[in-house]
Amino acid sequence: MTATPMLLVDDDEVFRERLASALRQRGQEVVTARDGEQAVRVAGRGKLAAAVVDLRMPGMSGTELVPHLLRLQPDLRVVVLTGYGSIASAVEAMRLGAHNYVSKPADADDVLAAVTGDARPVPTAAAPPPTLARAEWEHIQRILADTGGNVSETARRLGITRRTLQLKLKKYPPRV
Repeated sequence: MTATPMLLVDDDEVFRERLASALRQRGQEVVTARDGEQAVRVAGRGKLAAAVVDLRMPGMSGTELVPHLLRLQPDLRVVVLTGYGSIASAVEAMRLGAHNYVSKPADADDVLAAVTGDARPVPTAAAPPPTLARAEWEHIQRILADTGGNVSETARRLGITRRTLQLKLKKYPPRV
């Protein structure tokens, strides 16, 4: 077991507990938190080895949580984990101080590799170019990040109605 625990923050209880269990099986000491507020309390209690933070959570989002954790523990290795992966959200997480970024579905080995900085084997075949739907979704996410999450301003910059934007945001991100 590691001397200091790893913090795992995710609002999905089933995913959080399964990932925590898998990390424990790999020799990690893991403490969990269901939201940003609970994570800040845990980080304030003692030294952590790393933090794995979900990007989208009710209340305090992962991008809001990263700076709080780094203020409490400046040397903390933070990995952002999300099912809504996009170039814009990855850039934003790194800008805020995250050390790495992992898209769901991710297993315990992916998370450990991201925390330690070890490279995972990359498939030899080149990744196909993104679909038009994926490129549109990533562009919307980038503009949304640029506007600080302001849906009305994002819709204005994109030249679409707020309602159309809200419908697009409700959809899951398209596959590559």
